[in-house]
Amino acid sequence: MRIAVQRFFPALFCLSAGLVTPGSAAAQGTAPAAPSTASAATPAAASAPSDVATDADGQYNRELLTLEEEVHALKEQVFRSKATLQLLKEIVVKGSSGGARASLIHINELSASYKIESVTYTLDGQGKYNKADPTGQLNAQKELKVWEGTIPPGNHNLTVNFQLRGNGFGVFSYVQDYTFNVQSTTTFNAEQGKSCSVKVIADEQKGFGRSFVERPTVRFEPQCIRLEDVEGGSK
Repeated sequence: MRIAVQRFFPALFCLSAGLVTPGSAAAQGTAPAAPSTASAATPAAASAPSDVATDADGQYNRELLTLEEEVHALKEQVFRSKATLQLLKEIVVKGSSGGARASLIHINELSASYKIESVTYTLDGQGKYNKADPTGQLNAQKELKVWEGTIPPGNHNLTVNFQLRGNGFGVFSYVQDYTFNVQSTTTFNAEQGKSCSVKVIADEQKGFGRSFVERPTVRFEPQCIRLEDVEGGSK
């Protein structure tokens, strides 16, 4: 009984003195609620990575769309290029079938007394072939196609110029000092839809009474056939 009285009076004294109040007791009761605030902030922080992932997905989709548009643009360019090539092909085929073609063939039938050092081929005032070779390789080529291409239908002028040098041995070695030009011109008619092959032959005139520098000459042998026959023979 004495112990209970001793515990009761100090408590009563503190209550009467205002050291313990109902407000302080309420504050002590609400203090454990603080962790709920931290736990409430956790979902907001967790939502940040999802926003970043959403932005990354949007950027990827935009890049993918841009790439797809570029691929479509490239396909369109390829299609246009193919169409242009096809049109050019048709133009070339129609032009070759409707126009005319020509080829120039150089043939050397000179004897060993002469050596060709240079040749020049001019068709309608335009140079088609020009070669100088004093080493003898040009002279060694007995037949050579020097040019081939399309030409407009009608008459055409062909001019050739050969520079020759004498070629002698022993008592005739003096002819090596002889250099001279042989020039000749011819006209041929290329009809519509035909291919003309012109053989240009470096030759020598026969017979007595001609000097060493007068014997070399040029012969022309044109031959024209239909383009259809040329294309049929090449297949």
